Amino acid sequence: MKISLPKQVNRIIHTLQAEGYDAYAVGGCVRDCLLGRTPKDWDITTSARPEAVKTLFSHTIDTGIQHGTVTVMLDHVGYEVTTYRIDGEYEDARHPKEVVFTGNLLEDLRRRDFTINAMAYNEDAGLVDAFEGAKDLKKGVIRCVGRPHDRFGEDALRMLRALRFSAQLGFSIDGATRQAIADLAQNLARVSAERIQMELLKLLTSDNPQVMRDVYELGLTGVFLPEFDRMMETGQNNKHHCYTVGEHTIVAMQNIQPRKVLRLAVLLHDVAKPVCITTDEAGQNHFKGHPEEGARMARKILRRLKFDNDTTDRVCLLIRWHDDRPKLSQRNVRRVISRVGTDSMEDLFAVKRADTLGQSLYQRREKLDYVDEFERLYHEVLEKNQCVTKKDLAVNGRDLIALGMEPGPRLGEVLDALFERVLDTPELNTREQLLAMAQQDRKEQTKNK
Repeated sequence: MKISLPKQVNRIIHTLQAEGYDAYAVGGCVRDCLLGRTPKDWDITTSARPEAVKTLFSHTIDTGIQHGTVTVMLDHVGYEVTTYRIDGEYEDARHPKEVVFTGNLLEDLRRRDFTINAMAYNEDAGLVDAFEGAKDLKKGVIRCVGRPHDRFGEDALRMLRALRFSAQLGFSIDGATRQAIADLAQNLARVSAERIQMELLKLLTSDNPQVMRDVYELGLTGVFLPEFDRMMETGQNNKHHCYTVGEHTIVAMQNIQPRKVLRLAVLLHDVAKPVCITTDEAGQNHFKGHPEEGARMARKILRRLKFDNDTTDRVCLLIRWHDDRPKLSQRNVRRVISRVGTDSMEDLFAVKRADTLGQSLYQRREKLDYVDEFERLYHEVLEKNQCVTKKDLAVNGRDLIALGMEPGPRLGEVLDALFERVLDTPELNTREQLLAMAQQDRKEQTKNK
């Protein structure tokens, strides 16, 4: 089995071999090559110690020197070169207390997480596959190297990584590996929120976000996203729905682009339904107020998982307005744009469509037609360059001060009032008309004093 290694990867391997060391491309890059994919990164494993690697290349960075990793820079690209190692005892279910360097490639491969990531390659030896990773690739299976309980006991994040790889590759998870995840799920509580966030995002933005169902069934969401468990266990007994809140969410995620903000917004758009649920006399469920409460809950969740402020704000905005259904007119659409912002309107339409496609067939066509008309009116407003934000007003605070108004809260109130009138009647957005209205307001204020 031949793999075409990039020139610079071969250069590093050949430089190390010329000094009598072993060296191989290893891990995910080998896996991706066997799958016919282009690797994002190339990692190299070697029998050379870090200090030896540093003497052989002019530009290196000590990225993980204590664990044997040196980054070799060639043509402004970094290649991680790591010494064969055996991990010592894992004290925090994430990192080994110490590592021991070894001259044995198989010992290094034996410590890795999954068989598909435990293969090595160079042009002389060909593929080194001691744990049948290539066979698992062909079968489409995620399987631990060795005993799954040992691998997950060493590093609890590997449990979520298994499901992430399942989602990214469309693979199933080996039975023993799956059982070990269920047995050790609670250990994930010892992993940092930042690391969990990274794996969750890769899973959500994959082609198979429905793997979130497995994350729930194996007990992992109960550790880092218990709100999702409640969603999976909350029914929606009304004509608009045919799934639980959680299953509806999974179907909706499958019907939206795999972008971070969109998938997160859909994941959490109904997060408040379990706490807002009421049942009427006919046994029908209702969820009044869930968008507003959902935005509040989502903000707490995203902060807990250490998402950045911009992502959090954008996601919560979409959740807050995802269920808003104004009577369609240019006036009402302008008001929606003023609340949501032009940067998020297209995302809002995408969320609304995905939400609809995760519901029952009841009035589905009418609901989708509504979103289409909503979007058409939105573009019509933009094409007419109508005022939808205060910065689009033909006057600003300086103009009002020049008119004789004092700086302060009252000036802001006047601008707000002008904006409200322009949202209703865009033809009023001229400098002359707005200044005349402001002047009239000022006269009335003076007269009433």
